[in-house]
Amino acid sequence: MSLIAADNVFAMGAVLFGLAFLGFWIDKHPIGKKTSGVVWVLAIAIILSNLHITPYSSPTYDFIGGYVVSLAIPLLLFKADIRKIFRESGKIMLTFLVASGAVVIGVLVGYSLVDMGDVGSKVAGVYAGGYIGGAVNFLAVSQVVGMTESEFAAAISAGSIVSILALMMLIALPSLGWVKRFLPLRIHDNISEEDKLALQEEKRPHLRLRHITGVLALSFAICALSAAIGDYTNHPQFNILYVTVFSLVVANLVPKVMANLEGEFELGMIFMYLFFAMVGSSTNFTEFAGTALSIFVFGMIMVLVHIVIVLVAAKLMKADLSEAVVASGAALVGPAVTAAIAISQGWRSLVTPAIMVGIFGYVIGTFIGVAVSAFLA
Repeated sequence: MSLIAADNVFAMGAVLFGLAFLGFWIDKHPIGKKTSGVVWVLAIAIILSNLHITPYSSPTYDFIGGYVVSLAIPLLLFKADIRKIFRESGKIMLTFLVASGAVVIGVLVGYSLVDMGDVGSKVAGVYAGGYIGGAVNFLAVSQVVGMTESEFAAAISAGSIVSILALMMLIALPSLGWVKRFLPLRIHDNISEEDKLALQEEKRPHLRLRHITGVLALSFAICALSAAIGDYTNHPQFNILYVTVFSLVVANLVPKVMANLEGEFELGMIFMYLFFAMVGSSTNFTEFAGTALSIFVFGMIMVLVHIVIVLVAAKLMKADLSEAVVASGAALVGPAVTAAIAISQGWRSLVTPAIMVGIFGYVIGTFIGVAVSAFLA
């Protein structure tokens, strides 16, 4: 029994939206630079459920996991214009493809060295997809491979710590003398403090009701079509893959229309944070703690192997250290954080490529993650 009844929809909604608010608030404050708001959402949600304030299961959780998550995928992919990505990413794209391959190799090495039990192949696929892409791919692969809420919570919580350590390594690389001797740092795009502030300033989307209602209708239509195909083929576990494919088709058929939309990505992020709150709330801490440590060790092996391969490959390709760091960052910590790394280092010319190749990771991450999981299983 919990303090809040499982069927109390209004109270559960207040808790889940409150946790999502907390996550977004943390992301905008200094603490969010060190640890993502997602970690706090998961941690506090786990505490609330394990103190029996919120239930482990609820119809509200079922609704979020069954419907809201699927709706988030198109909203986060509607601006994935592949032609624009290749046009604006330049030679960083080649280095990013090497970095993506290095993630897969790191996953395979980690999987061979760390015994994660029956969940091992699932975690390997989720990490391959999630690190090449982002949270949306992490989620999508977990749905396809059939992860439970506890398994997902352990994987993403351990992954958050791994990401923080990976970020610290990437920031440190350009300052290490032996690294610069091995792979020279030639780029010197000096950015003034005013330019840094301008680059870091977010474009604040306007709330346009016709945009929001339009993308929601389109997202519902894509999810409905995907569900129908899943039912017809008797493979409903692949619905998220179908949703991803149709979302990318729409994004690349009418890229100019999608580029003019405002607010759809932010709406998708709200849905994602609700999902993270739901996952934490449905997690039994005993099961969670038992698997998180081995997953963390696996993740660190993956990161270390990845960084070594990227540096060696960049040396062979005669690439710059800055390009290697940006490509690696786009794979390990995502486009927004990698753009911030480029800004902080003064690599102005690499800010746009960092964002573009990171978005391309969203495009390919899910498919690679599912393939890795299937191969290992």
